[in-house]
Amino acid sequence: MILLRPWWLAVLPLLVLAAWLRWRRGPDAGGWQAVLAPPMLAGLAALGLIRAAPGWLRLLPWAGGLALALGLAGPAVPRADAPVFAQSDAVVIAMDLSDSVLRGGLADAQAGAAQVMAALPGRPVGLILYAGEAYTAAAPTADPRVLESLLAVLDRDTMPGKSSNPAAALALAGQMLAGLARGDLVLISDGGGVDAAAEAEAQRLRAAGVQVQALSVAGDPAADAGALTRIARRVVPATAPGPVVAALARSALGDDPAMRALQYRDLGPWIAALALLPLLWQFRRQA
Repeated sequence: MILLRPWWLAVLPLLVLAAWLRWRRGPDAGGWQAVLAPPMLAGLAALGLIRAAPGWLRLLPWAGGLALALGLAGPAVPRADAPVFAQSDAVVIAMDLSDSVLRGGLADAQAGAAQVMAALPGRPVGLILYAGEAYTAAAPTADPRVLESLLAVLDRDTMPGKSSNPAAALALAGQMLAGLARGDLVLISDGGGVDAAAEAEAQRLRAAGVQVQALSVAGDPAADAGALTRIARRVVPATAPGPVVAALARSALGDDPAMRALQYRDLGPWIAALALLPLLWQFRRQA
């Protein structure tokens, strides 16, 4: 659940303060509470000559105001029937197929890449495979089945080299994402081969507006996984790619209210309607 208009929550502290001040004034006795001393007011009430409103009744208007403020804040849930919009901003996944990754973390790398692809409906996704050199396995495509079939057949014989050259993958990703208003690169690696050249290529990508994320896998022998932090904005394990997936899944449609209305079901009107229940009680007829 999200809030479409969260700034309305700023009204809640004001409502609580106003309700507290009203409660401190004591029960409403038709105006007599302003001119009579409390003991006399209590005596008249005990004799039945003055009928003070019960405490819960005094809180009804504020309960209605609370429901109205919550409704105006726009609590909403994603629509199951939300349309998927085609987007021109691409995501490129660069997968390390060096010898250390093939021995230690290929399965995790494949699973992480599959989760990233599944979470990006509407965004074109491309695939780069690299070891000593980098190769374009698939240009950015909106059809995930193409990439899923490629991921399924990756093995030791896919790449001719066994070393790791992330600088080549970063440079190739820059060429694939050139000219796009927005692009993202997801590097899946054990951190091997990160050197000054790779850092320079990562800096060029950031200057071009490309966000670099990384999924780390275990290598055999183990490489310096911390090296990925020098070239990527965010590094998470390939077995738990949630933060990277969330960053990539951000909407490219902006904050257009019409577009958000297509993506979320606004529950605000129904919650705001609950304000009528305590307010209608105020208009009841007295015998």
